[in-house]
Amino acid sequence: MDINQLISIVKNKIEKEIRVENIRIEDKSYIHKNHSGNIDGKYHLKISIKSEELKKMRKIESNKKIYKILQDEMKQFIHSLQIFVN
Repeated sequence: MDINQLISIVKNKIEKEIRVENIRIEDKSYIHKNHSGNIDGKYHLKISIKSEELKKMRKIESNKKIYKILQDEMKQFIHSLQIFVN
């Protein structure tokens, strides 16, 4: 899967499950290119979400919710996520 497809899937899945005012997803894989443990075809994503629903939750709970939504993608295509809720 290429990064644009993955970003589209991640965005759609999050917007389907969470009330989102704004979402931005960035590929940060290039930062980790030469790190040990970096796997070709596994991406590093930064997700910035503006969501009153998530903002009302504790950070750990909002992160768990996002990880649960993306559990299939985490197994196959995502190596790490940075999540910022505002």
